[in-house]
Amino acid sequence: MNILLISLLGCLVVALPSASAQKVKWCVKTQNELDKCKKWQGLAKSDPSKSADLECLLRLSTIDCIKSIEKGEADVVTADGEHVYFGGLKPYELRPLIAEKYKKESCYAVAVVKRDTDFSIRDLKGKTSYHSCYKSPGGWTLPIGRLVADRKILWDGPDDLPLEKAVSEFFLRSCVPGISKAQYPKLCSACQGDCSCSQNELCSGDGGAFQCMKKGNGDVAFICQDGIPDDERPNYQLLCMDGSRKSVEDYKTCNLGKEPPLAVIGRKDADSQHIYKVLKQIPDSDLFSSDGGKDLIFSDSAFDLMELPKITDSFLYLKDYYEAMQAFKKGSPPARAPDGKIQWCVISHAEQQKCDSLQIPRVECRRASSVEECIQKVMRGEADFFAADGGQVYIAGKCGLVPAMVEQKDEQSCLVGGDTSNYYVVAVVRKDSHLTWNELRGRKSCHTGLNRNAGWKVPDSVICGKTPNCTLYDFFSEGCAPGADPTSNMCKLCKGGGKQVGDESKCKASSAEMYYGYDGAFRCLAEKAGEVAFIKHSIVGDYTEGKGPEWAKNLKADEFELICPKSPDRFKYTEFADCNLAKVPAHAVITRKDVRSDVVSVLKEAQKSPDILFKSVGERNLLFSDSTKCLQELTKPMQEFLTKEYRDMIERTYATGQGAPDLLKVCTLDE
Repeated sequence: MNILLISLLGCLVVALPSASAQKVKWCVKTQNELDKCKKWQGLAKSDPSKSADLECLLRLSTIDCIKSIEKGEADVVTADGEHVYFGGLKPYELRPLIAEKYKKESCYAVAVVKRDTDFSIRDLKGKTSYHSCYKSPGGWTLPIGRLVADRKILWDGPDDLPLEKAVSEFFLRSCVPGISKAQYPKLCSACQGDCSCSQNELCSGDGGAFQCMKKGNGDVAFICQDGIPDDERPNYQLLCMDGSRKSVEDYKTCNLGKEPPLAVIGRKDADSQHIYKVLKQIPDSDLFSSDGGKDLIFSDSAFDLMELPKITDSFLYLKDYYEAMQAFKKGSPPARAPDGKIQWCVISHAEQQKCDSLQIPRVECRRASSVEECIQKVMRGEADFFAADGGQVYIAGKCGLVPAMVEQKDEQSCLVGGDTSNYYVVAVVRKDSHLTWNELRGRKSCHTGLNRNAGWKVPDSVICGKTPNCTLYDFFSEGCAPGADPTSNMCKLCKGGGKQVGDESKCKASSAEMYYGYDGAFRCLAEKAGEVAFIKHSIVGDYTEGKGPEWAKNLKADEFELICPKSPDRFKYTEFADCNLAKVPAHAVITRKDVRSDVVSVLKEAQKSPDILFKSVGERNLLFSDSTKCLQELTKPMQEFLTKEYRDMIERTYATGQGAPDLLKVCTLDE
């Protein structure tokens, strides 16, 4: 009986459609979109090599589609920035799955002024403004949203008064084509027509707004960057959010936000890979054309699609647009109090304990599972700063964060000032192993962590260089690189918390994993789990001759030597200047621009007790490296702190190895 039942169940399993054969229920908003969707179905059915994996569902609007997806009636819909934002809110919590790609650059919202004027974006109150069109990204949504979010236009939210009313009170006169002239006459008072987004209004569109401002009727035009005629550009400048002015050609670094590409959105658990595969079965000429309409389902101007990393949510996808939409919903954020709390992001229980014990005035400690999560928390305003190595600083910079302070290990430089610290990345082996650099392939390796500076990025660059498809996963037989895929060979040597079974901390990128960080990678080597450790040059001296923690108390410095690609010989651990893999920037404190000065002020005060701030009890290198003597304020921009040579090295490893981390991919979608 049991055997028969099992056999029947087996047949049922075989009869069920596979995940790849699941139909994608596509939600459309008009009859023309429905016709196009059904044409896609027909194209798939006509080709035996392609499965008809598409089902079309008609709803009245994008918002109705979002509600249908949340109920499970539909799977996906294409959405502009406003609807990506709406779909990301509770209770829907949809995420962008796929994005359009364009040959022509998307709209950067810019504030254009005449070169011979002398005001900044902080002086806009009482000026006359021109806007391309009401609710357009370049003319309204991004510029007005950013001005509200940055408290340049003070507005307490929709419960106080309409935003349009607040804008009309902020500017002296305006032309906002498309707005209700009867309700907001001041926002049409500078227009030269019927205040519509049409040819009946001379000041409508990017070109119209620019020309009306040019003729001397206005002070500023809010338009897309390509609305400024090429031959006019030398006579105009852009107002930047930081109060500066820049050339029109600098619109990528001086703007009020960028319009996001149209995206396919769906539930968090949606199989984006399958949906992308279904779409790629349809010829591009049929995806991006609109018989009987314009921009049906996808934009006619798109030429390809891009599958987005699974960590992508509406916040990470929209960036500046998200901030603008939040401002439309909630109004200007409250002003930051001079003595307001500063949130320090830490990544382990031990770091949380140290952070709490410091009892720094104004500082609260916030826990995250990894540095990558800290980056996201600081981006979202859920934390304010954290410390990171160069590889993590690179990712944070690409995500819009900035370095504030840098570790300095030279006490004299702390006293008199000087160049910020660097350190050498070294490959350490046990003296009794007789292992040389040329014999590393197939050996067991110890790494500070996946995508960490010394432990991964530098050895990956040196070992794999420009060799396509070369990765440290393949080069070494086994290793411990905390943060790697737990099922991979780069987690096999990890020790976790020391439990024999059920150890969830194994291979975690935090101090919960015994082999995490500089001390962890050295411990991995010292305990003979691995044969080579990639660490900072000072670690051997810091952890031997009785200076290290309990596990290292019997270690002798001369038990370890250095190997390097420059020489077939082995070197003493003190000869790191002659035998190293690279010289890289020291760890830095990362924050947002808006809280940078507060973070610097708090940490300068805290380091008046360096024996407390830079000392770790129980573990090593908690929050900061134990060898740190002080934190120096960093005056260099990110591009100079991370030298071009170093940035090239990082980018080379992404190009030839496992590829860029998902967070970096999301933060550089525009590049």
